[in-house]
Amino acid sequence: MPKLIKLSGAEAQWADDAFVHVADEDAIPEAGDVILSLTRFQAEGDTLLSSNSRRVGVRVEPAEEVEALVYDLPRLSVVALAFPKYRDGRAYTSARLLRERFRYEGEVRAVGDVLQEQAGFMVRCGFDAFEPNDGATPEAWTKAAARFRHVYQRAADARPIAADERAQQKEGAL
Repeated sequence: MPKLIKLSGAEAQWADDAFVHVADEDAIPEAGDVILSLTRFQAEGDTLLSSNSRRVGVRVEPAEEVEALVYDLPRLSVVALAFPKYRDGRAYTSARLLRERFRYEGEVRAVGDVLQEQAGFMVRCGFDAFEPNDGATPEAWTKAAARFRHVYQRAADARPIAADERAQQKEGAL
């Protein structure tokens, strides 16, 4: 079972992962929380969601569109966005769409080739759970996520941008 790091405010912490990633060729367990591929979810999701005995998550690959989940988002507990290679940044866009356009409030999880160097960018885009691939600890993840003091554009994390901070400082100096 992969190690899971979750954000709690600005602090990252180890978390128990109740979800099982179920491959397309595997049988769905009788009980327990599951994460399915988007393809499998589209085929079997209604049946799983109608059962109140489990939580359901969906794994979205970079070439897949999160827009396919729009109507089911309120019923999903996790959207796991895949990073097949750390250089593939399409999941960042998917995270921002989930948080900003679709107002998804559930867990947005980074899975795959997830490295602590990406932490700050992932948090800014709306990720709040991570399955690190590099052995990173929550302490290292917290430090990496807060590495940059100033940000220059608005994002899903709602941090104030540097221009707004400067304007506030000018107002205070008058």
